[in-house]
Amino acid sequence: MPNENPSFARTPEPPYYAVIFTSQRADADRGYGEMAERMVELASKQPGFLGVETVRGTDGFGVTISYWADEESIAAWKAHPGHQPAQEAGKSVWYEDYVMRVAKVERAYSKSSRR
Repeated sequence: MPNENPSFARTPEPPYYAVIFTSQRADADRGYGEMAERMVELASKQPGFLGVETVRGTDGFGVTISYWADEESIAAWKAHPGHQPAQEAGKSVWYEDYVMRVAKVERAYSKSSRR
């Protein structure tokens, strides 16, 4: 799906999957920024990874959406040994609360689409 804005993930034609991670950060950073960067770098090297979009407000509320080719790729990322420390720190240090959702993208279009 064409889009020139680098903040948007460059995804293929559907179908594909979206993992929607909505979170409320705790007050302290404690290495969060560095870990988040490492996780995006590591995820981008995983089979089936298609892209990521993320935003966080000044109140600590954030949404990160990662896009994946299939459910097997999502499961492999969740189980990846390099991802495990971030998951554990998220539960114990970085997040007051979070919700994870997995959705199948059936259709996608944008203002810049020529369809």
